[in-house]
This record gives sequence, structure tokens and C-alpha cells, in this order.
Amino acid sequence: MTGPPPRARMIGSMPFPFHPAGDDPVPAAVRGFSRAHADLVELHEDPIHVVARHRAPGRRVGLVSGGGSGHEPLHAGFLGRGMLDAVAPGPVFTSPHNKAVLHASRAAAGPAGVIHVVKNYTGDRINFGIAAERLRMEGVDVGRVLVDDDLATDGLDTATGRRGTGATVVVEKILGAAADTGAGLDELTALGTDVAAASRSLAVASRAQTSARTGEPAFALDGELDYGVGIHGERARASIPRPPTEELVARMLDELVAGLPDGPDDCVLVVNGMGATTLLELYVLAELASAGLTERGLTRAGLLVGTFVPALDMAGFSLTLTRMQPSWKDHWAAPAETAAFPRRTEETR
Repeated sequence: MTGPPPRARMIGSMPFPFHPAGDDPVPAAVRGFSRAHADLVELHEDPIHVVARHRAPGRRVGLVSGGGSGHEPLHAGFLGRGMLDAVAPGPVFTSPHNKAVLHASRAAAGPAGVIHVVKNYTGDRINFGIAAERLRMEGVDVGRVLVDDDLATDGLDTATGRRGTGATVVVEKILGAAADTGAGLDELTALGTDVAAASRSLAVASRAQTSARTGEPAFALDGELDYGVGIHGERARASIPRPPTEELVARMLDELVAGLPDGPDDCVLVVNGMGATTLLELYVLAELASAGLTERGLTRAGLLVGTFVPALDMAGFSLTLTRMQPSWKDHWAAPAETAAFPRRTEETR
């Protein structure tokens, strides 16, 4: 019998994702990524981690990051010269096992040690911490840069404080370029910490990510906007009536600028899609946000537009602002040989 292939199984109005049989799509996805970018990365499967094939000859400190999957291209897409040396991907929205972090760190460590770039989530902090303890027992010097930029969780009475979100890309880019100059462990750890401290992000969503178990959105919004949603699909403190886009961007910028620490007026702006947001929309948002920065007396020192830290197929976007010290600008503008970061970064002149 011939005919068209059967349609994807549906529940309600949403299709199931195109995952292989079984519960965990990550191993197959990481193999596919590594096959597609075999000139840049090398896959290790037991435990699963991915290592950059090339690094600057003068780099003395390795850079390692990782975290739950579902945020692609973070982190594997930023492996390569000018950025990361190794990553440990975990299951969807779940921290990688400390054993994977350990093996990734061993592969990445340089003669002056290794730095862990860690998003501020409990599981990531614990597993990277265990790996760091074991590395130090082996005689490897380890630094940690904790990224905690999410304005929506600033000031909440939680054990972890601000979540780590879109600023992770900015930290990894600036830190990677600095590492290529031969900087040492303490200098790089301080730099990464300073970049994270100078960054704030805020995300909104009009539709939650699709659950692989039910084929439905993970939560219902009924025409409203989740203002301050997390990259794992964490609900915001409040849902609001959806305002016009111009008003929404202005409100987000007001809160981001107010939440930034004091510093230079030069800022990097990252307009990040949460998974289902089109480039047409993201470029509109970039134009609105760029104009909004000028209206607020800030200068755009860099602009990055695209899907870099999504939450599976969530419909929404995040804005990240980083106050740029003059010494960071060359690191931001330096080329990066990775699968996902633009080789050339936009720089205001």
C-alpha cells in the first residue's frame, strides 16, 4: 500500500517533538551536532561531553561550561577557538552529572588550570562544585564564574538568588577571547565575574514550551504574557495583559537599565529568541531596543540578535544588557570559530 506518510501524532493542537524512541533525545542530538560540526568538535560518550578541536596556542586556562539541554545552541554551539574548550550537556532542563563535568574539565584544562562557567541553578552549582573538588585533588587549579543575570529573580527570598540566563553568552565570548591572550586563572576568573555582575536579562513568553510527554504547552497563558519567565520554563511571578510591542520593550528596558550596576554608558545588547520566535520578530525587537537605549542615554557597543539561549520551543524573547568596560570591547569584537556564534560581531563605531 502506498500513500503519504502518517501524520505526526497530535494531542490537542500541538505535535509531539521529533525525538527518537525513548525518553532522552540528548545523546542522539549531541551525536548529530558533533557529526555536523566534526571540523570543530570531538564527541566523547562515556560520560557524554564535547571538546573543541582547536584552541589558540597561547591559551593557558581551559574554559568549560554546560547545563541542561533544550537551550541549544548553548553551550556546545560555542565550542571553539575564541570561546569554550569543552562542555557537559545534561538531560533536558537538568544539570549534567558531575562525572561528565569532571571528564570535560580534564580534557580542557591548560597548564594554568580550568575555569567553570556556571549558570546560577542549584543542580549546576552542586555538580560543577563536586567536579571542581575532584580536580583540585588531582592537582588541577579550578576557578568558577557564576552567571546570575536574571532580573526577574533579583531580590527574591531564594537560596540561589538571580538565575543564570542570556548573559552566559556574553560571559563566554569575552572570557574566551581573553583566555586566548594567555591570561592566567585569577585574572580570567575576576574578568568573568565582573562581566556577569555588569549584566542583567529579562525574558517574556506568550506561549510555554511544548511538553514532550503530553504534546501540550507546559502551562497555559490564555492570551496573556508571562513577564519574567525562566529559561527552563519557570513561571514568572505574574502574567500580564499583553501590551503593544513598543510598550513592552520600553518597560523591559526601563527595568533592565534600572537594575544594572553603575558603570560606563556603553552596553552590549543581546536580543535572544526563546525558541519559536522568528527572526522577523527578533529584528523588530532589536530595532526597538536599540532606539530605546539611545533614548535612555546609552550607547550600543555591540548587538547580538538570534536564538542563542532558548527554552525548547517557547514563544518569547529575552533582552540582555551588559555595561562594557573599555578593556572588554576588543574581546567582544574578536572573531570566534564556533558553530553558533557569529564570526564577526557588530560594533558601534
